[in-house]
Order: sequence, then structure tokens, then C-alpha cells
Amino acid sequence: MKIRLGIPKGSLQDATIALFARAGFNIYANGRSYFPSIDDAEIECMLIRAQEMARYVEHGFLDAGLTGRDWVIESGLEVETVTDLVYAKQSRGKVRWVLAVPQDSRFEKAEDLRDCIIATELVSTTRNYFASKEIPVKVEFSWGATEVKPPILADAIVEVTETGSSLRANRLRIIETVCESQTQLIANKTAWRTPEKRKKIENIALMLRGAIDAQGRVGLMLNVRKSDLERVLHVLPALNSPTVSELSDREWVAVNTILEERVVRDVLPKLKEAKATGIVEYPLNKIVM
Repeated sequence: MKIRLGIPKGSLQDATIALFARAGFNIYANGRSYFPSIDDAEIECMLIRAQEMARYVEHGFLDAGLTGRDWVIESGLEVETVTDLVYAKQSRGKVRWVLAVPQDSRFEKAEDLRDCIIATELVSTTRNYFASKEIPVKVEFSWGATEVKPPILADAIVEVTETGSSLRANRLRIIETVCESQTQLIANKTAWRTPEKRKKIENIALMLRGAIDAQGRVGLMLNVRKSDLERVLHVLPALNSPTVSELSDREWVAVNTILEERVVRDVLPKLKEAKATGIVEYPLNKIVM
């Protein structure tokens, strides 16, 4: 039994392959091939544009694939959402589709764009957004380079952004957020009803979520006398309650916990002051909740 898995080609490709590597799956993409190899005999990979992924999953050409929630909604197709995977091209956060206008324009809110031209790749979602506000506009599909179109080819754009830097570089300002999106693992409904395929897809989802949850976190273990344990626990901002284990010397315990990596530099000196010893920080590959 093999599953056919769609990997998003384009801006998400490198981040997705890196995520799979952290999850334990090594994908090898040749620059000219749309069929990258993977070190799992039960998976066949294919590179597909994120905008088209839902179509090929829904039609059954792919059993599962990774794409943005925005493109699933835009497609209007029926697929199974297996899990959300909050990562993007440059960050670990969600992306936004925003309504942007030229910096020196008179537009301050969506209502100011009545009877104007809006350029975007996300046509259906944009039309629905303005329709919900009862604002008549003309929405035109943009094949790319959307940021350069205002004010000559369009009055405003709806464009995806993580940081807003590209919009600012093109002298555009954001006036509203149309929607938020994150990557999702989606599955074909027939494949999802097939026990063997569903189990494999669920296992992939488990490993990908574990890799995402481990990002930016580290493990910490230390020893402390029982008499000082409360002081140490008070210092630790744990993901869950720290694990406390008895040592051979009954006056001492071992403490194991998970921390955000950014807080370690502040926490370690406080642990030392609380009389913790043998403090070890170690990297995490996956956290499975």
C-alpha cells in the first residue's frame, strides 16, 4: 500500500521539505523533476502548486497533500482536513490576506473602494468579502506581481503577507485583513475511509505536528534537594507540570521539563540561585502531546 502525497511547489516548498526532515522524512527534490524521492517506501511524492492541491486531492489523483486553508476555501471542493500545520515560508505563524492600497491614496477602509478595481489571486474569497459588506467592486484575477498593479492597473489589491515588508517596499499600506490562513494537511475522502491509508496519513500528521511543536523549545533536566524543590518549581515556566523523579540518594530528585528556548537565558541563573545542580539543556526534535 502506498499513498500519493502532494508537496506544495513554490514559496512553501523549501519550508515543507525542511519540516518533513525534522519529522523524520527525508525528501530529495531534483530541480527539474516534479516527483521528488522520499525515504519511505509507503509514500510517493509529487510537487503541485498549493493553489491546485485541493483539486487533485478531491479528484483522487492524490491521497493527501499540504496546502493553505485559503486555497481549500477558494476552491470550494470537498476534502478532509486532517490537521492544521502552522508554518509558513518565513515564520512559524499564520499568514494574512490583506486589503492594501497605495500609501498616498484617499482610501482608508473597504467602504471607500466602492465601484473600484481589486486585483488578487484569491478571487472568490475577495468577492465574498466585499459582498458580505455590500460593497460593489470589480475583482480581477492577478497572475502574479500583484503589488505593482496599484494605482495604474487596479485601485487596490488583496494579497498574502507574513510580515508586510513586500507591501511596504512597493509603497502600499494595509487597510483591512480579509482572512487568515495556515498550512493544512488535507486528504481525499475515499482515501480517508480506507483504513490503511488513513492510518498512514494520521501517522504523517502526528510526526509533522510533533516537529512543529518542538520548534523553539528545548528540554531541561537538573537535580535538586527535596528541601529546595519548591523554589526550583516556582522558577520553571513548564509546558506541562515538570516530571520529578526520585534519585538513589533519597534526599535528591531529578526534574525534567520543556521550556521556550528564548527564556532559558533568564531561567538558568534563577535555577542556580534556587540551588539546582547538574543543569543540562538539550535540543528537541519532536513533542508529541
